[in-house]
This record gives sequence, C-alpha cells and structure tokens, in this order.
Amino acid sequence: MPTQLLIYETAVPVSFQHHGRWSVEVGTDYAFSRNVNALPLMAVEFPRAAAEYAIVFADGGSAEPMPLVILGVRVKENLYLSSDNQWQAKYIPAFARRYPFVFSRSEDGKTFTLCIDSAFSGINQQGRGQRLFEEDGKAAPYTEDVLKFLQEYEAQFARTQAFCRKLKELDLLEPMQAQVTVPGGEKLSLTGFLAVSRAKLRALSGEHLAELAKTDELELLYLHLNSMRNFNEVKDRYLASRGAAVEAREAETAAA
Repeated sequence: MPTQLLIYETAVPVSFQHHGRWSVEVGTDYAFSRNVNALPLMAVEFPRAAAEYAIVFADGGSAEPMPLVILGVRVKENLYLSSDNQWQAKYIPAFARRYPFVFSRSEDGKTFTLCIDSAFSGINQQGRGQRLFEEDGKAAPYTEDVLKFLQEYEAQFARTQAFCRKLKELDLLEPMQAQVTVPGGEKLSLTGFLAVSRAKLRALSGEHLAELAKTDELELLYLHLNSMRNFNEVKDRYLASRGAAVEAREAETAAA
C-alpha cells in the first residue's frame, strides 16, 4: 500500500537556516513518479480522475482503506508517463502535484511541518525558479501558496478518511482482481486492492442510501464503479509500451 512518502526519497524540514537562499524550479518533469503503479487519491478528486483512471481502494488493515488511481499493471511501472517524463493525462492527482513538498505530522497529529524532498533535482542555489524565503527570513509568496495547497490537501485527506471509514463500517468493500492478457498468452494480474461490491450496495437499507446520497458519497461510489472501465485504458497503455519497446530493440539491432 502506498504511504504518505511514497515518491519522496529524503523529506527534510524547510527552514530559513538551511534553505534561506534556495529556490525551487518546478516544471513538467514527473520522473519522480516513474516507479509507482498507483497513487493515493482524495475523494474530492473522484469526478475528474474517474474519466481517465481506474479508482480502487488499498486495504488499510485495521485502519481505513484509502482510494488509489491505478497507473500500471506491473510493480514500479507508471504507464501514464511518456519517455521524456511528461504526464500523459489531462488530470494529474494532487499527490503528484504537491511534490516536492509534503507535510510531516507530529506524533499527536496536531502540528504540521513543511518538508521538501532534498533529492528533487529542481532545488538549487542559482536562483532558478521560485525563492523559498525573502531576504528578511519571511516565507516567499511561492512558499505561502505551497502551504495553502498542502493545508487544503490535509483537509481533503481527513474528509477522505471519514468517507472510507463509512465504507468500512457499511462493509461495502471486497477484494478485487484485474487481469490483463497480452499477445502470446501472458497474463498479468493486479491484486491486493478493494472495490465496492455492487451487490452489497444494492442491499443497503433505504436509510443508509439516503444518508450517502445526502452527503454526495453515493455519487462517489458510482464514480468509482464506473472508473473500472479504465482498466482497459491501462491495458492499452501497457500494450503500447510493449510495442514501443520491441520497436526500439529492433531499431538498435538494425543500427548495429
């Protein structure tokens, strides 16, 4: 199951003492996400994400399950990235958009510290991009915007937890498996995820359905279920990547 630090190598606290003269150059290079085949998703993102991704849930064990978007059929493979690390979809999950920043929580969960991945290639002392701090030590406008984005992310994270807690209480989730058969008969399976059971959803009492509808959570469930058709998109991307790899090998052989 992806963790909060899934795509971060070394997250360190941002401070004027250490980063007073540092800048951050954030472009459209998403190489940091190349080795993940799923990313966490907030409930508020369902309407936009469901059009392009398969949305599933990660089993949280004793904790709440969490929504994910599927990016690949194999471990450490993001099929939504081009060869030059550009994101190949209209909507980019907020989990990826907030990089290289992330909040670190205190043990009691009441204090949040802004951190940055020190392994991010866009961090520099040459003034490229946006300064993190002003000369007087105050956070730069860019950093203030980052803080607002992360604060909203944390708020949506809490709402998503509440939504998933309700799904668990209503016992609506069940293990799922997606299988992709490729030319030659090879079969790839995606397991370890959960999905809403249509049978269990239909069996809910009118009271529970009305409650889900009132909070717009029923719509989220159907967005999730309808997004399952996007497993075909993942399969097509995988087959296209296999075809591109074969063509590249043939070109190398011809050149040799």
